[in-house]
Amino acid sequence: MFVSNSDLTSILFLLLLLIALAQLFGYLFVKIHQPKVVGEILAGIVLGPSLLGRLQIGSYSFPELSRQYAPVLDFVYWMGLLLLMFLSGAETKQLFTREERREVGWLAVVGTGIPFLIGLACGPMLAGTGLSGPRGNKLSLVIVLAVGVAVTSVPVISKIFADLKIPHTRFARLVLGVAVLEDIVLWAALAVATALAGTAVLQPRHIAYHLFSTLGFFALGLTLLPRAVKRISKSRFNVMAQHAPIAYALAVLLAYCVIAGALGVNLVFAAFLAGFAVVHKKRRLFAEALDAIGKVSFAFFIPIYFAIVGLKLDLVRAFSWRMLLLFLAGTCVIKLLSVALAGRLAGFRGLDLINLAFTTNARGGPGIVLASVAFDAGIINATFYTTLVLAAVLTSQFAGAWLEYVLRRGWPLLSSDKDETRVATSDVTVSA
Repeated sequence: MFVSNSDLTSILFLLLLLIALAQLFGYLFVKIHQPKVVGEILAGIVLGPSLLGRLQIGSYSFPELSRQYAPVLDFVYWMGLLLLMFLSGAETKQLFTREERREVGWLAVVGTGIPFLIGLACGPMLAGTGLSGPRGNKLSLVIVLAVGVAVTSVPVISKIFADLKIPHTRFARLVLGVAVLEDIVLWAALAVATALAGTAVLQPRHIAYHLFSTLGFFALGLTLLPRAVKRISKSRFNVMAQHAPIAYALAVLLAYCVIAGALGVNLVFAAFLAGFAVVHKKRRLFAEALDAIGKVSFAFFIPIYFAIVGLKLDLVRAFSWRMLLLFLAGTCVIKLLSVALAGRLAGFRGLDLINLAFTTNARGGPGIVLASVAFDAGIINATFYTTLVLAAVLTSQFAGAWLEYVLRRGWPLLSSDKDETRVATSDVTVSA
């Protein structure tokens, strides 16, 4: 299809607005000690139907332009999402540690398991027409609700820890270890939900195929495929890996997505597993390649992805204060109490429990990806999509604000980490 000079100019103008505002708002939010992702989403909200999109600029409004060139924006949106999941998968493997297995086990099994089971149990009572999308069936919607209650963000928590200069602490290792285990299990559950959403009327043979292919792809992606990729990567015949490691890492991502697409598996999960496959347990293969991919992705594709997430939010026609407050209150209470119970079983007391609970309650990037995947798959409607995104943003903001407050007061994040916290406290005070 021929693209005229006028069309190309309009497309580049759209991308320029999205990346410029996403970077500007992201920078401003970092300056006020808030997650950058919140600013990037706000950029999309500003350009969307809630604010500037209601104004007419020339012959078109911004939403009309974005609809006219939707295929291009959809491509950039999906590339941002796939690259985000790819880089999250690469980070996941290096976050695993053999230390504190007992504590991580309690926090992951109880702190995630109870919210997920409560979500499954209460979901059927909530899965009405007020939440469901055009392709959502009751079971897929219940799974999305359960994941929404239990999810914890690895990327946002990692960024908060880096900003506060505490990634070296035992507290950070525990929280990230729990979040990693949660992500793998909950992404598998979301993959099942998208497989079930292929039709509103459940067809046993069709559903059985999608479930089998999805679960099989996940199982292979966590066990055999990483070993195969490792052998291929280290082969002396692999010219691409030796001389163009960036291209090779991207080729692994594309290959996983092509195979997943052929099997009917959601590409988002394929991207996560591809990132999981390109790193080794003891040392990162292609570390420089992944770093280069990360720089370009976080400079362009991922900010535009989050801006388009905000662009899809209609805070005028697809927003319910009642739904947001009920979902936020209910999920936070369940998650906080579950993590506090898990922490108590793991041997933590007092302020330790509060710090662990508030931090693991941050939904961040995974919460937004959950909303995007479920909305794009037709499982949820626009109002519930808005609720999930705003809940992810608000819980992440609160987690970052709480941790900064604790450090400023000189309190320990964990009672056993007083020396580590004292160093972090001095760093926070200096940076302020």
